[in-house]
Order: sequence, then C-alpha cells, then structure tokens
Amino acid sequence: MNNLASQLLSFLQQGIAAIFKFVQLAWTWAATQVSALSQVSWQSSPLWKQIVLAIVVGTVIWALYKVVVELWEAGERILAAFAALLGVLVRTLPTVMVAGLVAFCGAWVINNMNLSSAYLPSFLQ
Repeated sequence: MNNLASQLLSFLQQGIAAIFKFVQLAWTWAATQVSALSQVSWQSSPLWKQIVLAIVVGTVIWALYKVVVELWEAGERILAAFAALLGVLVRTLPTVMVAGLVAFCGAWVINNMNLSSAYLPSFLQ
C-alpha cells in the first residue's frame, strides 16, 4: 500500500511538473512575441500597417488585462483557501491536544503502573 501511494504521489508530481513546464514555455514564447512586437518600426510604415499594429497592440493589451484579472482572482482564491486551511488547523487543535494527552497518559500508565502487586478480583485472576 505504501509503494502504491508513493508511486501515485510521484505520478502526480511529474504531471504537475510537466504542466508547469508547458506553462513556462508558453509564457516565454508569448513574452518573446510581445517583445518582438514592441520593436516594430511603426513611424515609417504605411497607414494600413499602423492600423494593423494598433489593433494588434490593443488586442495584446486586452489579453494581458484578462490574464491579470484571472491571476488576481486565482490569488484571492488561493489566499482564501490558505486562510480556510489555517482556520481548520486552529479549530482541530483542541482535539489534537486531547488525543496527545490521552496518548501521553496511556503511555505513562503502561510504563509506570505495576498492577501485579495490586489486588485483583477473583474473576479477573
């Protein structure tokens, strides 16, 4: 069972790493394209090229705005999820402390009590 869990965790880790690698490649490619667009000489171009460039720049700005909005919303959700996780950890703390206290007391009784010299009822002997 431990080997299965380890393999599943490794598979998930490799899958997530591949997704992040693909996202990194896409972002790098897009950043390179936007950088190349910013180096286009538009002053000496004909009017129709200037209009196309303006449309392309506007579309790029719109797309980047959408990216920023989505990343902002995802950041809010991540922060809310982290706050919820912290809340659960704090709420479960008393129960965890009770479990630890019961385990501590049980271990102390097992290690320090000697019931062989104690009187036991006849039905327990």
